Amino acid sequence: MTYSNPIITTSGKSEVRPANQSTSRRNFVAGAASLTGLFLSGCARTTKVTKPIAPSFSRNYALMYGPLPLEQFPIPGIDLRKVPAKYYRRQVDYQTSERVGTIVVDTKNFYLYLVQEGGKAMRYGVGLGRAGFEWQGRARVGWKQQWPKWTPPDEMIARQPELQKYSAKNGGMPPALDNPLGARAIYIFKGKTDTLYRLHGTLESWSIGKAVSSGCVRLLNQDIIDLYRRVPTNSPIVVA
Repeated sequence: MTYSNPIITTSGKSEVRPANQSTSRRNFVAGAASLTGLFLSGCARTTKVTKPIAPSFSRNYALMYGPLPLEQFPIPGIDLRKVPAKYYRRQVDYQTSERVGTIVVDTKNFYLYLVQEGGKAMRYGVGLGRAGFEWQGRARVGWKQQWPKWTPPDEMIARQPELQKYSAKNGGMPPALDNPLGARAIYIFKGKTDTLYRLHGTLESWSIGKAVSSGCVRLLNQDIIDLYRRVPTNSPIVVA
């Protein structure tokens, strides 16, 4: 499936880069209007938002975080009022010695950067769980999964016995909108060893920019989908 990918730059201007570069400007404008309409109606229907989106929110952000009806499990649009604007996805100036394609997780400021050419980076807001603070260092993307299963660790099952039904021996929790790993998961390995550290999606938009009780590094589903398509297996990751 293909989606248009609006990028908000440091200057505040938007650049729309369709997944299919042959898409005409006319088709994009028509598509943007259509998707924006879907966002306004879909958000009210699926998240029970009764008030319209405040006029101060950019149409480009409404498009960026609108519903994704073609996903395996259709994803509702995000009520942007629940997410501080500083955590919206955008391209920023970013000077670093890390090579292009590196993922950098800034746990102090709740940001994830994907290093790009020309002193730029794509920046995403994240929420961090206990595991997100515990692991630091250098590793790589071991593998990626669309709509992954979730298997709670033994320590979590010990605290919450009701999760036993999702244990490894029971096959884990099947993919769904309410699966804790969301629409995509990026699994982090050090060499051939799974660090048990994950970058993953979430429906809990309120948790972006906050420390939450469990999990690793969570992004809005729309953001993890964007990051997922940009990051190939074996991409380096730095967590600091």
